[in-house]
Amino acid sequence: MNYVIRRAVPADEQRIRELNAEMLRTIHHTEDTKGYEDGYLDKFFSGHEDRIYVAADDKVIAFLSAEVHRETKAYVYLDDFSVTAGCRQQGVGSALLLTAEAYAKEIGIPVVTLHAEKTNQPALQFYKNRGYSVFRDDGSRYLLFKKL
Repeated sequence: MNYVIRRAVPADEQRIRELNAEMLRTIHHTEDTKGYEDGYLDKFFSGHEDRIYVAADDKVIAFLSAEVHRETKAYVYLDDFSVTAGCRQQGVGSALLLTAEAYAKEIGIPVVTLHAEKTNQPALQFYKNRGYSVFRDDGSRYLLFKKL
């Protein structure tokens, strides 16, 4: 599989929306899902610290959004992460995750956090295999973290 990891551009927005819907259908086991509100993705394309990284060959096959928080404790929150079904288990997700972690280090933030659904055992194992630990039980999902 030949793909490149890069920062998303506005032309990627429709495909990111499609992958987000695919992720939501997988997590919630329903076709009735609502994706991003209009305008939500704009912040990722505006030069702000928040980023979306994509894996793309001839089209975007995966994406990961990274939101920078600099409140009392700085951290990067990985909000949405989706690899299209036919491209899973091929290193694409790992490459995106490493890119987001490298970005956090680059901007001087030593902690990355994310949520994973308790029912999504493959995702939980994926993160644990990459050094993430459960920080908190948030009902239907866990808040995971990794110190870089």
